[in-house]
Amino acid sequence: MIKSCGTTEDVVFVMGFVREMNKCDDGFRFKLNGWGYNTLLMALSRFVMVDDMKCVYNEMLNDMIKPDVYTFNTMINGYCKLGNVVEAEVYFSKILQAGLKPDTHTYTSFILGHCRRKDVNSAFKVFREMQNKGCRRNVVSYNNLIHGLCETRRIDEAMKLFLEMGDDGCSPNVRTYTILIDALCRLDRRVEALSLFDEMREKGCEPNVHTYTVLIDGLCKDSKLDKARELLNVMSEKGIVPSVVTYNALIDGYCKKGLVDVALSILDTMESNSCIPNVRTYNELISGFCRAKKVHKAMSLLDKMLERKLSPSNVTFNLLVHGQCKEGEIDSAFRLLRLMEENGLAPDEWTYGALVDGLCERGRVEEANTIFSSVKEKGIKVNVAMYTALIDGHCKTEKFDFAFTLFKKMIEEGCSPNTCTYNVLINGLCKQGKQLEAAQLLESMPESGVEPTIESYSIFIEQLLKECAFDHADKVFSLMISKGHKPDVCIYTSFLVAYHNEGKLKEAEDVMAKMAEAGIRPDLMTYTVMIDGYGRAGLLNRAFDMLKCMFDFGYEPSHYTYSVLIKHLSQGGLDLKIEASSINIADVWKVVKYETLLKLFDKMEEHGCPPNTNVFSSLVIGLCREGRLEEASRLLDHMQSCGMSSSEDMYTSMVNCCCKLRMYEDATRFLDTMLTQGFLPRLESYKLLICGLYDDGNNDKAKAAFFRLLDCGYNNDEVAWKLLIDGLLKRGLVDRCSELLDIMEKNGSRLSSQTYTFLLEGLDRTDNK
Repeated sequence: MIKSCGTTEDVVFVMGFVREMNKCDDGFRFKLNGWGYNTLLMALSRFVMVDDMKCVYNEMLNDMIKPDVYTFNTMINGYCKLGNVVEAEVYFSKILQAGLKPDTHTYTSFILGHCRRKDVNSAFKVFREMQNKGCRRNVVSYNNLIHGLCETRRIDEAMKLFLEMGDDGCSPNVRTYTILIDALCRLDRRVEALSLFDEMREKGCEPNVHTYTVLIDGLCKDSKLDKARELLNVMSEKGIVPSVVTYNALIDGYCKKGLVDVALSILDTMESNSCIPNVRTYNELISGFCRAKKVHKAMSLLDKMLERKLSPSNVTFNLLVHGQCKEGEIDSAFRLLRLMEENGLAPDEWTYGALVDGLCERGRVEEANTIFSSVKEKGIKVNVAMYTALIDGHCKTEKFDFAFTLFKKMIEEGCSPNTCTYNVLINGLCKQGKQLEAAQLLESMPESGVEPTIESYSIFIEQLLKECAFDHADKVFSLMISKGHKPDVCIYTSFLVAYHNEGKLKEAEDVMAKMAEAGIRPDLMTYTVMIDGYGRAGLLNRAFDMLKCMFDFGYEPSHYTYSVLIKHLSQGGLDLKIEASSINIADVWKVVKYETLLKLFDKMEEHGCPPNTNVFSSLVIGLCREGRLEEASRLLDHMQSCGMSSSEDMYTSMVNCCCKLRMYEDATRFLDTMLTQGFLPRLESYKLLICGLYDDGNNDKAKAAFFRLLDCGYNNDEVAWKLLIDGLLKRGLVDRCSELLDIMEKNGSRLSSQTYTFLLEGLDRTDNK
């Protein structure tokens, strides 16, 4: 019964039951013997319940049962699991006092205890002492020490110890290999990890679920998702059931690569294999959707968590708050704050940090100041990220005096600025034309214990290049190298931009050659800058050659890349200068002819990079932004005639364009097509459609669209926030809002009490107007 305990609750129940039997005076009395007490102590040790262990040990003594070496070893092991070597040594002395001899288990526990305290040298001392005392070391002794070395990043010493195991008559087991594979993966030495994985299988040591999991996690972090998926299939073939941790590693890997829909399919796979997702599973998916700017899908996962009786954590809400802020939905981010409190969670510094950052990004610095002050009043410690976001906000609104006041204040309050803090100040000073002050701040960083990063120098160099101060920029570049910093692709790209803006094509090509020599791979922006440079010089074939290189190296050209190409393909194209930061050449989409787009396709075919879905998507989005629905529709037809399917973003652009042109029947048709193809439209699209239909007096069609929306699996609270409150109530359509709320309630779409409060507040504001 004791051995079958699977949780701390089981152990507590069994311990109470056995104690009662031990004390009973009637026929149910059952006295525990030494073996029984040792078994109970072992169960308590397994769950590191050391206080209960001490009580049971004393009860054993009171029952006049003499502890043996097994008893003392169990006590030592329990304390060593916590790293409490001092208390463990008390029981070690009892072994000696009782005339007993410490054995392999005794010393192995102490190795574990020292390693848990990160005192690997002391663990090594015990390890050597075992040999001196003639006490045989076993695989657990080695595993504990190897794990301790790996935890302190002494992997090479761990590998050396691993190689010595055979000489000590000890064979590594699956845990030995798993510890080392995990450590190698965490240190980005994944080639060695894979080699060790192959070695263990060759030696007949079969990997277990944990071995596969750490390797899958390592491969995902190395962006080798296909290889990771292969390993998952190998597990299934071998009958090894993946754990929730295994699936989470894959989901996280796909999410970080932006392949969120594939990650979602992994969730379906795990559920079909009877593996229950946990809070972390959903958090990783929510994070992925928020990064992909699909917060409506992230919010729908919140409902799925609650349906599974999983309690969202602070991390869950913080991700959603951050996601809403990134999409500019600040009001919804604040609503989440109150929803968070309704779920019994207290917003923390990361929650408020996301709000401060979101407000500052949109120039709402005074509101950010208010939030910042309220956080301090609530007794929440303001962290460096929050200070940096607020300082950046004030720099962007050219309130530099206040930004520096905040900078001084954070130091006074013991919040040390980091490189990001310094970088936003250096950037602010550079943009204000105060290069001297920026240089002084850069030089002062090491005195404050903060080393300048590549980005610190990059900001400074970029500003000098904008002013065509090439000699000065070269000096800063040389200084940076002398300080041990290796230039990155961003710095080289800044030089390319500057040279192209001055028409210095040869110098730009020299920079590309230097990058190749230094082994630095061009990125998306580098290629785009070179394409624009060749286009300006009238060398269109060279520009398309560069586009081909871009495809060959696995880069997908951006919307801006195609804008540049179209600009140069257009006769009498616009002479728009480019910069390394935000570039606005939207005028291209206002004037481009459909024939020019066909010419783009021909040139791409000619240079060995035929148009794909992303090409069409970029062009359709550009045209739709300018309300050029006819040309966008022709492109869509052309794409489908080439056997390609439209993307979610293309449909979204078409829907929004139709709504802005008040072509609501076409918008409805596109939305229905999206749903048929398995896409979940953004709530913004439904807001534009339903509010537009109501504005045009098409009430029945508006309600029909709303009914379809309710069957799509959106988060009901978010529907109420964005459509009823931000859509209808802000337009003063109170009756329509009440009408749709009634439909939601009759449909069984449950809303939180906070959302009802928001609706009432919205109604009050509308009535006051």
